Amino acid sequence: MTLSAADGNAILKENFAPWVQDLGLVVEETGELSAVLRLPWSARLAREGGALSGQALMAAADTATVIAVSAARGEFVPMTTVQQSSTFQRPVVDTDVLVAARLTKLGRTLAFAEITMTANGAVAAHATTVYALLG
Repeated sequence: MTLSAADGNAILKENFAPWVQDLGLVVEETGELSAVLRLPWSARLAREGGALSGQALMAAADTATVIAVSAARGEFVPMTTVQQSSTFQRPVVDTDVLVAARLTKLGRTLAFAEITMTANGAVAAHATTVYALLG
């Protein structure tokens, strides 16, 4: 059973630290092995020069993976990041970012994902994550 976007937003509210919630992430859609979140533009998340900070993008990618795993499993389960790798391809200035996580493998104890972050239709960053499923 795949979770709805509303279910994903409830997971964000109930299971993430206040600083992650401060990013303002919104689950836009979920699929059998995927989730798309919106990271709203905020000057608070920008670094010198006005571009969105890499830390905010990495946190968004990490969070999108949790929602994608939850969607695939039909519920939130305890999990933790084992590995994350990110590449930044262009600066994001004054625009929202769509964070699309797609599970490439979902096992009993590990989940692997690729995350593409786009702004104004162009890829701004790409990440891969590995999660240990604890429950």
